[in-house]
Amino acid sequence: MNKKLSPEQQSDLFEVLEARFEKNMNRQKDLKWTDVQKKLEANTDKLWSLNQMEQTGGEPDLIGVDKDSGEYLFFDCSPESPDGRRSVCYDREGLESRKAHKPDNTAIDMANEMGIELLTEEQYHKLQQFGPFDTKTSSWLKTPEDVRELGGAIFGDHRFGRVFIYHNGAQSYYGARGFRGVLKI
Repeated sequence: MNKKLSPEQQSDLFEVLEARFEKNMNRQKDLKWTDVQKKLEANTDKLWSLNQMEQTGGEPDLIGVDKDSGEYLFFDCSPESPDGRRSVCYDREGLESRKAHKPDNTAIDMANEMGIELLTEEQYHKLQQFGPFDTKTSSWLKTPEDVRELGGAIFGDHRFGRVFIYHNGAQSYYGARGFRGVLKI
């Protein structure tokens, strides 16, 4: 699979990202689009992943800069869990444990194919500072190993004016549950 964007695709992606960046300046205080675009142009290998986030309905936007690494953090900022990534089990082990009605894919496999990571619980809470996300859907989150070893996986949503983090069996899937990702550039 070709994981490079054509110059036209890059230009289209930059146009969408810049418009979203300018519309949501509260998400990335003290950053300038020209600096962001320079960093993106210097990391063209990551553009394919960013485009995958966009193509699957994630509406990626810059949320800030990682304090430790200095990398830009692009989160899926669609109001609801990305439509092109729903109805999936948490991971391959969960999928294989299902006896019937198996979904086509898993959140972890899709994220790996896209070159992104699932949001952590901490990142999900950070996202929710910018408005209510997942008021009608829910999103699988990167699950701590101790929970996963017991067969579970965590997901979050926003209901009743609050952010809730829940658990489910990793083999479960629902039409309204997808996953949100992060791409570090």
